[in-house]
Order: sequence, then C-alpha cells, then structure tokens
Amino acid sequence: MSLRWLDFDYSEGDDDTGVFDAMASVELGHAAEVQAEIDTVLAWAEATFAGRRGPVEDGGEWDAELQVSNEDTNPPRRCFSIVVGGTRAFCQALDERFG
Repeated sequence: MSLRWLDFDYSEGDDDTGVFDAMASVELGHAAEVQAEIDTVLAWAEATFAGRRGPVEDGGEWDAELQVSNEDTNPPRRCFSIVVGGTRAFCQALDERFG
C-alpha cells in the first residue's frame, strides 16, 4: 500500500534500530485522510508485531509517537508529526509494507 499524505524519512541507529519520521500539514478538510493513513500504519504494526509495542531498550519491538496540532492560518491547517521506530526486523517489514 502506498501512502498519499505521509512521506517517511528513515534513519538508522547504531544499535540495529531504525526510525521513520513523517510530517503532514493539511487544510482541515484533509485531516481525516491523514489520520486514516496514520491509523492504517499503526494498525498494521499492532497486528504484525502484536504484543511487542514498547521502547526497544525495554524489550519492545517497536513504538510510535504522534503529535497533532492546529495551525492558526487562513485557511486553518492541522499538523501531524509521527515517529515510528523499532528493531531492524520491524523497520524492514514496515518499509516493505509502506515503502
């Protein structure tokens, strides 16, 4: 599945981990579409790596952080920032699924 709104940048850590970062700033009329893509990525991670969410340093396979804010512009916009990271196996699987 290709993503329309989220364009992930990938970086690798020194400890066989990786991080995908994406940001989208959209008019409010498109916010639900962006949220749906985020929900799809997170649902895939939960299903594929079930029960293994948590910081890698605590034994988890993957974790994610989402921040959402509204921008006071004309027209108003919503800004999404998501970071998804995990082990090498998780990152390879995410890249294969959504790359």
